[in-house]
Amino acid sequence: MDIIQIENLVKKYNGYANVINNISLNIPKGTICGVLGPSGAGKTTLVKLIIGQIKPTSGTVYVNNESCDKYTEKTFSSFGMVLDQDGLYERLSCYDNLDIFARIHNVKNKKNAINSVLKKVELYDDRKKCVSAISKGMRQRLVFARAMLHEPSILFLDEPTSGLDPATIKSIHEIILELKRKGVTILLTTHNMTEAYNMCDFIVLLHNGSIIEEGTPKEICLKHSKEKNIEIEISLSNSTTIIINEEELSDFLKEIQSKHLNIESIHSKELNLEDVFIKLTGRGLI
Repeated sequence: MDIIQIENLVKKYNGYANVINNISLNIPKGTICGVLGPSGAGKTTLVKLIIGQIKPTSGTVYVNNESCDKYTEKTFSSFGMVLDQDGLYERLSCYDNLDIFARIHNVKNKKNAINSVLKKVELYDDRKKCVSAISKGMRQRLVFARAMLHEPSILFLDEPTSGLDPATIKSIHEIILELKRKGVTILLTTHNMTEAYNMCDFIVLLHNGSIIEEGTPKEICLKHSKEKNIEIEISLSNSTTIIINEEELSDFLKEIQSKHLNIESIHSKELNLEDVFIKLTGRGLI
């Protein structure tokens, strides 16, 4: 079942070129969909269109068969969001930030619900700390706690791990995967190819507001890895890595043998998502 359906979506600002250019996309329930592209590709605009924060120039988005221009309160309450602006109240404690949000959403057993999500994101011991006094990673975990507090069925994550340390990223990834196991549908925008490959059931590559490729991460990489390359590490004064085409392997090995060089490792090399993006657009993901 497709919980989000996007049909011929277009967004222009002040009559300029399309920021979102005729996008169509279906997102099945309980999956993680990754939208991968560099800054300026249209990722954040796409999220804002889906959640109804801005209106499309043409085309539409359906969430649970409701059009984006007719979302009901029930649809809005099904959204959990981690966007580029965290919207936290600096002078309030972590607990009080969540308390305000719980009141807005009429969360049942409010105190227990808040303490539960604080424990999940490992902020329970810091619940009385003022938000202005906590680290960037702690803030991001608090935003995740807020997004989960009312138990949404759809979670929108706009570059949720950008600029965070590896330990915090690992913690956030574990939370995301746990939510998926519970049946939550997740839309993840990122320019981190490793994150997209490891986390997403399927991805779309976005460039200048258009989808230029889509599928599972593995399918996309294999599709564009028609030329099979071999990566060989040999010992010279230092270890040196050389990449050659598979057809050249036999002749190359003979040359290595004739020069009495030692091979430290040899394995096949396929394109990764960033390689594919560069191949399709001529530019990187950052």
